Amino acid sequence: MKKHLFNAAFWAFFSCAFLTTGCSDDDGFADVDGQSPAMTLTTDHIQSAAGRSFTIEGTLTDADGIASISLVCPDLYLNKTIDLIEIYGEPQTEYALSYSYALDANELGESFTVTVTVTDVGGRQVAQDVLVTMDGDFENPVFTVSPSSELTVLIAAETGFTLNFAVSDDRALDHVVINIPGVVGFENYEIDAAGQSSLSVSERIVFPSQEADYEMTVTVVDAVGNETVSTSIITVSEMQNFPKMYLADVATAAELNSDVFGVPMLINHPGDYQYLARYYNKTAGTEIFFLPQKTDFAPICFGLDPNDNTKLTYDPETALPIVLDEAGVYYEIAFNVLDLTYTMRTYSVAEASDPMGHYTYGTACFDRWENGTEYIDFFIGWGGSPQDAGNHLFTQDANNPHLFYYPAEGTWTLEVGEEMNFIITNYHPDGWWDHVEWRCDDSAAPEKFGYFSKKNDVNPNWEGTNQRWEDGSVVGDNWVKPVVVTGGNYRFEFDSHLGRGKIVPAN
Repeated sequence: MKKHLFNAAFWAFFSCAFLTTGCSDDDGFADVDGQSPAMTLTTDHIQSAAGRSFTIEGTLTDADGIASISLVCPDLYLNKTIDLIEIYGEPQTEYALSYSYALDANELGESFTVTVTVTDVGGRQVAQDVLVTMDGDFENPVFTVSPSSELTVLIAAETGFTLNFAVSDDRALDHVVINIPGVVGFENYEIDAAGQSSLSVSERIVFPSQEADYEMTVTVVDAVGNETVSTSIITVSEMQNFPKMYLADVATAAELNSDVFGVPMLINHPGDYQYLARYYNKTAGTEIFFLPQKTDFAPICFGLDPNDNTKLTYDPETALPIVLDEAGVYYEIAFNVLDLTYTMRTYSVAEASDPMGHYTYGTACFDRWENGTEYIDFFIGWGGSPQDAGNHLFTQDANNPHLFYYPAEGTWTLEVGEEMNFIITNYHPDGWWDHVEWRCDDSAAPEKFGYFSKKNDVNPNWEGTNQRWEDGSVVGDNWVKPVVVTGGNYRFEFDSHLGRGKIVPAN
């Protein structure tokens, strides 16, 4: 148990002061039955945790009248007297006790005893101990690898896929239920978690080979009954014209789910069944796949056909990675999911354009007052204003001027539950002249960044359009506001040529 270093004399004075007040108020109240008070507490054992409150509740009675209640725990520096005569002007024959105490967020002790003492007007007392232990379970379990909200299963000789997900709890898991009404074997299919703190699930699910939609719920329950539910719509169909397609350059489903945003990377959809991916390859040998769902490599994963590497396959069990052999270049890969054909080319960093115009990063080329009298160094960063961007400046990649990082060195610590709120903008020490900016497509779940120059100061060689997406629709004034699911160390990477960014775990 930890030791607290407070002034003992102060607490002695504080306790005596309360005691003196309570005694002086007892005078002049006659006994009725001369019996001690009765106390019935809701429980004598409360499970709590650091940073939380616990509440002691119960029913107190005394025919003579209750004068006061004290709650004492020296190890918590709890010394509370509830003077009923002072509060109500007279003793109470009945009193519903409900007293809450907030535990310090840094509390290290494992258990504490709170003594509750009830005193009536005749000075008679009854006392009871309440054990407070720090093993309470208040957090819901979480999906560390979650099923995608929309899944497509393609009709085949055996129409099915392997459902993969992972769950964890800060204490202990009890069970998981997979429910897919209309699918044999998966109507309230339960998996025992046996008290483990984490569980990975891989289940083969077979559907009737006909077009249909199914609603799937996955419910994870911990040992005390806290639960979390994930809901997905599963569409069984022929090959679809998927509204979104993603490039995955990671090896595992866990990595697909470990980012704050940006992994896997959204690619373009220029026509029906047609997709176009652009990707900067830092190192030779990078392996990529294309996915129509975000959180797993199943049920559909586009990769090389093992029997014909000039074609693609969508089977996650057999698809081989597309290997990018050349480092320091951009790859452009176009493919058609209907006929499973693809083409691939590279282009240099010099050929790549971005919207930042005549600005040269880190040089005195930004007109501070827009009158030619003073030029300041040009930088971009993330923040709530051009001035705030100076607190979070990006570092430019040594080999690719379109690629930026934050922080320059080391990592950036984010807390679980933290809600971000920023734009990407040029730095200006006075907080305005926001000439070079980006907004995102969806504040809560950003997947791409659109250029948003208020001056319309755009590189004429850039292939994009200011405040417009590639399909011509308007870039909204959407700030980046994702919520951090897993606390830890991260790094921000932004590509001004691709209009793509990601915040990913970093050591």
